[in-house]
Amino acid sequence: MPPKPASEYALVARDLTKRFGRTVAVDHLNLGVRPGEIFGFLGPNGAGKSTTIRMLCGIMTPTSGYAEVLGIDVRREPERVKQRIGYVAQRLSLYDDLTVRENLSFYAGVYSLRGEARRKALAEQMEMAGLVGRENDLAGTLSGGLRQRLALASAVLHSPEVLFLDEPTVGLDPLSRRRFWDIVYQLAGRGIAVFISTHYMDEAERCHTLGFLYGGKMIAYGTPSDLRTRAMRGVLWEVKGGSTSELLAALRDLPGARSAYVFRDAVRIHADDSLGADDVARAARACGFGSASVERAEPSLEEVFVSLVGPEAPGGGASPRPE
Repeated sequence: MPPKPASEYALVARDLTKRFGRTVAVDHLNLGVRPGEIFGFLGPNGAGKSTTIRMLCGIMTPTSGYAEVLGIDVRREPERVKQRIGYVAQRLSLYDDLTVRENLSFYAGVYSLRGEARRKALAEQMEMAGLVGRENDLAGTLSGGLRQRLALASAVLHSPEVLFLDEPTVGLDPLSRRRFWDIVYQLAGRGIAVFISTHYMDEAERCHTLGFLYGGKMIAYGTPSDLRTRAMRGVLWEVKGGSTSELLAALRDLPGARSAYVFRDAVRIHADDSLGADDVARAARACGFGSASVERAEPSLEEVFVSLVGPEAPGGGASPRPE
């Protein structure tokens, strides 16, 4: 039996699975996103992020499992789901030979907006996206950042309650990415649940909750702070005191060290729990670095992710369920 609708969630997935022949693209995925929450979906290319989004949007039918968006079963009523959500795909659905206003007007028609509601929606979204004054520019002449904001404005004309963004900032410069995220925060502030896939770890820090996807499985789930403090497999030591290149050469092959690398003005060692600070300090002293200091480091999200999927890490992991 599918679970009863969880009223505190805008979308829920339980044991959501998609197979293509013998290939399992998404494997028993569990997650929940609340209204006003920005959920970041992280993973390398081919991890199953886009497939998951297409299932949740009602575009692709799951092989098994259950998902609902705003209390609507995505398998049974996909068209109802599509009416209540916004979706920006990796390939933008814009018409390059139409102007900004014409693109927005087209999507207003798709969403059956008429009269005053249509006029108000166009004005509001052009203002939000910073497109005022560019209404008559052809979409094909816009910069990448403006095109992405036009696509976002088109996706929220009808005031959706859930917004799906599939790697929306790929190829954008840092300023354009920041401007795009400013808009995402505005939308979440209005109570919209935002589901955004990305492989940029700095963007992950901007999300309220994160899910790490690898090989179709959810291998970690929680807030950025939780993941940094609790999801790391092994221990991370930071060594300072001397040339980083020489320190790296001296410490990279320590027994129990999974990897070693330069991090700013230090060397970081990701190691098994059996390798202690005293072990690292003794090794540094033995190599002539008597003044080297060794401290436990707080990992970045990238370091957490690598610890979970690296060659030494155990594979898979149970997908957490929304509480």
